[in-house]
Amino acid sequence: MTVVDLADRARRFAALGDPIRLAIVDDLAASDRSPGELGRRHDLSSNLLAHHLAVLERAGLIERAVSSGDARRRYVRLDHEALRHLGVGVAAPAGAVLFVCTHNSARSQLAAALWSRTAGAAALSAGTHPAERVHNGAVAAAARAGLDLSGARPRHLDEVHVTPALVVTVCDRAHEELAPEPQWWHWSIPDPVDDPSTESFDHTVARLQARIETLIGMR
Repeated sequence: MTVVDLADRARRFAALGDPIRLAIVDDLAASDRSPGELGRRHDLSSNLLAHHLAVLERAGLIERAVSSGDARRRYVRLDHEALRHLGVGVAAPAGAVLFVCTHNSARSQLAAALWSRTAGAAALSAGTHPAERVHNGAVAAAARAGLDLSGARPRHLDEVHVTPALVVTVCDRAHEELAPEPQWWHWSIPDPVDDPSTESFDHTVARLQARIETLIGMR
């Protein structure tokens, strides 16, 4: 292990040495949050929240992104690669997981397939405004990852007739449209359909896989 690796790890552990920052990271391990949500959930003033987020950002543990739905909104999310082996996070509940995006044509389909394979548990997907078919780019990316979406079809949330143990929105637009329940999780994943290149879809698969592996590792 190099000196740089040790320095990076030391900086991350130092950032996590504060109970409030550790609680924020545990929260973000499950769900991306807006700054306002974080402030309310952890009873922090805007100035104190800004301080803690700045420390976590300098340590390379979090990043901030503009919503792909309402551009006035921001989301704070973890760098899940940086979190590996640090022993923080929140375990996902046992039972079926429902992944939701707008069109149910890419992100939610990929997330459900990856979850089923990685967790060995049931996973479903649905959309708020389903497309006519799963995007060819998602089908191809799934195949490159060893998954089969060739028979998958988009469906509306109203067509889901089971009660999932967990709902995860993987789309800013769907998250903001649905006014989700407090126990839902949100992963702010950009839509690869906006840049339908092989690299874009493969990057989406990699981001989803990293998040899922982080959660499975907490079990």
